[in-house]
Amino acid sequence: MHLYIVRDLDSIMPGAKQSDITKFFSPKSKDTKDSKPSKDSKETSPMSKPLKRKIDEEDLEKDQIDPNSCPLSPDQKKRMLTNKSLALIKGKSSNLPFALHENIGLSWFNALKDEFDKPYFLKLNNFLETERNSSVKIFPPHDQVWSWTHHFPMEETKVVILGQDPYHGPGQAHGLCFSVQRSVKPPPSLNNMYKELVDDIEGFQKPDHGCLLGWANQGVLLINACLTVRQAQANSHKDRGWETLTTAVVKAVNEKCSGVVFLLWGASAQKKGELLNKNKHHLLKTVHPSPLSAHRGFLGSKHFSKCNELLVKQGKSPIDWSKLND
Repeated sequence: MHLYIVRDLDSIMPGAKQSDITKFFSPKSKDTKDSKPSKDSKETSPMSKPLKRKIDEEDLEKDQIDPNSCPLSPDQKKRMLTNKSLALIKGKSSNLPFALHENIGLSWFNALKDEFDKPYFLKLNNFLETERNSSVKIFPPHDQVWSWTHHFPMEETKVVILGQDPYHGPGQAHGLCFSVQRSVKPPPSLNNMYKELVDDIEGFQKPDHGCLLGWANQGVLLINACLTVRQAQANSHKDRGWETLTTAVVKAVNEKCSGVVFLLWGASAQKKGELLNKNKHHLLKTVHPSPLSAHRGFLGSKHFSKCNELLVKQGKSPIDWSKLND
């Protein structure tokens, strides 16, 4: 329906009839050629145009951006993926508060996240809940269990040293195999490692502490097969699930890295070595540095210098074994 308002009809069409007026103001037919849009014409209504959304920093932090609808820079995509992983870590660690800590290294979590959904890890969490809530002390402290993941991304692993069980004395274990906190006297196995280093590495001097953070900061993964233990009870957390998890760690390094030097000391470490691709990585084997076995092959093995030779041949920087300070 069309409505027309005429204030002075005679001034427009003197003597006009109603039919004349209707013809005069009749709109163009919808079927006329002029009314048809051209083939190349596009809808120009502002309401029909998709609004280009400005990427808000707060939304990016909260992971509220759909990458399919908003163009993201490489840095923004990286941040968004990081935020997703951090959110997953927070959720997983809250559901598994005794086996998983939220301070786990990001790259290590991404490599291992499927393990945290498996039944064995839930059972491990339940076991550790009972242990942590008992009157027995558990080492290392909960916030240090995953400290081996803190020092470099998994993809930058250069050397792997596999231990067995955390030290079970007060103040010793802090999440790195063979390493103790600076205020603690170096244990016998570590003393044998220092003895071999003195003989093997020119200029190495035995330090007055047993903290190996300086090695970890250079890409040396120092990980035990079992990650927790009761005070004064060696192997008390053996076969509770940690070994399955650390086997997954070895498999992940085997798959995602190349040219890693594995120092496999003792039967336990060498068993995990069976999982490795020997065409892709380097395996150096000998007995454990424990006083019970060190004299049967560990002392005189020259593993530390041989390790560096293998790294240099690949164009990688050698480990400064004398650099022990964090």
